[in-house]
Amino acid sequence: MTHDQALILHFADIRAEDLPRVGGKGANLGELAAAGLPLPTGFFITTRAFWLSMDSGSLAERVYPPLETLDPEDLEGVRGASRKIRRALLRAPIPQPVAEAVLEASRATGREQAYAVRSSATAEELPQASCGSARHLPKCDRRAGDPGFCSPMLGLAFH
Repeated sequence: MTHDQALILHFADIRAEDLPRVGGKGANLGELAAAGLPLPTGFFITTRAFWLSMDSGSLAERVYPPLETLDPEDLEGVRGASRKIRRALLRAPIPQPVAEAVLEASRATGREQAYAVRSSATAEELPQASCGSARHLPKCDRRAGDPGFCSPMLGLAFH
């Protein structure tokens, strides 16, 4: 699989030009790793894995249409659409290639390791954007093979 097609990328394999694949935090961690700074071993799940997940089981067809007609001033409508979208995301199966890539990367990194799992959009860590960390709290102490390990790693669990 080519770099552009990768479902996961290890810190050491990421550079600044990978920003569209792994977001600002991923690109910055890749540059820190390339500079030889001490970092924990880790990896990012790419936007390709996200889109593969969205395309499987018609998930995109259940998530995006409610957003197209949403009135941002209608808070109850926004809340209702959010609940429906969240339910669809949480019920969606993780595509086998994505689950396998995440589990393989976690085993290579160290099955006994605990992971801090963070979900955010790729543009939230850019200078002109607000801090994604304030809205998406990390899931800490996740271990490969634990029940539900892959789901929050893909950003499909927003609780």
